[in-house]
Amino acid sequence: MTTPTKAGFVALIGEPNAGKSTLLNRMVGAKVSIVTHKVQTTRARIRGIAIAGESGESQLVFVDTPGLFKPRRRLDRAMVAAAWSGAGDADIVVLMIEAHRGISEGVKAILEKLNERTGKAKVALAINKIDKVKTEALLALTSEMNERFAFAETFMISAERGHGTKALKTWLAEQVPSGPWLYPEDQIADSPMRNIAAEITREKLTLRLHQELPYELTVETENWEERPDGSARIDQIVYVARDGHKGIVLGKKGETAKAVNTAARLELEEFLGRRVHLFVQIKVRKNWLEEKERYSEMGLEFKDGNK
Repeated sequence: MTTPTKAGFVALIGEPNAGKSTLLNRMVGAKVSIVTHKVQTTRARIRGIAIAGESGESQLVFVDTPGLFKPRRRLDRAMVAAAWSGAGDADIVVLMIEAHRGISEGVKAILEKLNERTGKAKVALAINKIDKVKTEALLALTSEMNERFAFAETFMISAERGHGTKALKTWLAEQVPSGPWLYPEDQIADSPMRNIAAEITREKLTLRLHQELPYELTVETENWEERPDGSARIDQIVYVARDGHKGIVLGKKGETAKAVNTAARLELEEFLGRRVHLFVQIKVRKNWLEEKERYSEMGLEFKDGNK
C-alpha cells in the first residue's frame, strides 16, 4: 500500500536580510536563490522544491519572496507587491525574523498586515540567527511575538548552520494538503535555468562590488546554446542605468568583470554538472527601471510598481 501524497506552497516572508534565501537553499538542498549580505537582493519569487515527510510523501514548494520594506521606487513597489502576493497564494506562510534585531519597526508593519494578506493560510514563526542572542532574550522575543499574533507554531532556527531547520521541514510536511505532487520528483526549482543563471551572475556582481554596486542593475540571459560536446554557451547582458556604472562593473582594466565572469561560470558548471562557456556584456540602458520587459524578465508585475 502506497503512502498518500501531499503537496503545498510555502511562502517565506520577512524583512530584507532575514535569511529567507538561505533557508530556502537549505530546505531544497541546492542553491536556487541568490544569497548576499546586501539587502533587497531577491527580486522575483523563486520557487524551490523539496521532498519531505517520514516516507518522503510531501512535496514542499517554497516561494522565496522579496524582503518586505518601505518601497520608494517602481522596482521596490513591484517587489513588495510580489512578496505579499506570494503570501496570499500560499498554503502555509513562514514569517522569518532575526533574533538579535527583535521586533523592529519593519516587523511591526508586517504583523499589522498579516491577517488581511495571508487569508486562510497557516502562519508559522521562524526566529532566525538564534546563535546571536542569549536564551532569556530568545524566550522573551518568542513570548512577545506570539502575544502580537496567533502563530500556528514557532521555530527557533539558524538557517545558515541548519539548527532547527529539520523540525521546521518536518512540520511543514505534515501541514501541507493531501493531493498529487505539483512538479516532477527530480525538479528542484520552477524558475527557468536562464533565470537562475542570470541570478547567479547578479549575485557575483553584488558580492564583488559591495557598497560600490548601484541597485540600478539587472542581469538577463540573452541566449542559451546547447553544444554537441555536452557543454553550454550562455550569453548574458548586465544592464546598468548610467555610464559611470558601466565603469564600476568593468573595473580597472576589466578585472572586475573578468572575476565576476569566472566566479559565475564556475558556479554554473557545478550547478549544471557540465562545462559552461559564459559571455557577459555590459550595456547602459538609462531607463531600464521603467521598461516593462525588464520586469517580465525578473518575474515581477510592471503595473505593481505604479504609485
